[in-house]
Amino acid sequence: MSYLVFALTKGRLAGAAIKMLADIGVACAEMSERSRKLIFVNEEQQLKIFLAKADDVPTYVEYGAADIGVSGADSLLEEGRNLYEALDLGFGECRMVVAGPPETAEKMRRVNNIRVSTKYPNIAARHFYEKRRQTAEIVKLNGSVELGPIVGLSDVIVDIVESGSTLKENGLVVLEDVCVISARLVVNRVSMKTEYGRITDIIRRLKERRGF
Repeated sequence: MSYLVFALTKGRLAGAAIKMLADIGVACAEMSERSRKLIFVNEEQQLKIFLAKADDVPTYVEYGAADIGVSGADSLLEEGRNLYEALDLGFGECRMVVAGPPETAEKMRRVNNIRVSTKYPNIAARHFYEKRRQTAEIVKLNGSVELGPIVGLSDVIVDIVESGSTLKENGLVVLEDVCVISARLVVNRVSMKTEYGRITDIIRRLKERRGF
């Protein structure tokens, strides 16, 4: 029997993902968020689990380096990978929003061309071009996108919001919602066929855990 390989997202989703899998019996005794090891192995169950950057998890799964991944919907929407999205896992929920100074709400209504700073250029472009039917200049940033409107780089931002405290502290407000984000279970399309029994059993156990 070959190893079933899991790619989990580092950061805010990692702890919940590790606990979720442990609850259904998918675990490696040595695994923890703080470990410096790259890959954890459960020889008895023929499992391998590794943690990767959020944007990389869909890539590992699409190319078959991992059979199953736990990824935020933001990474899936941004990356647009060819994956089978099996289940909304129900944790890590937050919102993707358009935010900016309060006065920008009027500008968004009356001006066609808006400059947007974001870590998610594909999501932002789709929202403005397809949903709002509005021309937008998208500026990709990797750091604190809230700086964009503050220093005059952009009119608004598109970013993830949990509590909203960072926006408030910097004089920004939510102008509109883009979508709801949560953790998703994704599966490599080939693995779904070759490891159908093992993977569908994991999906079944996860659904039972969620009360489906």
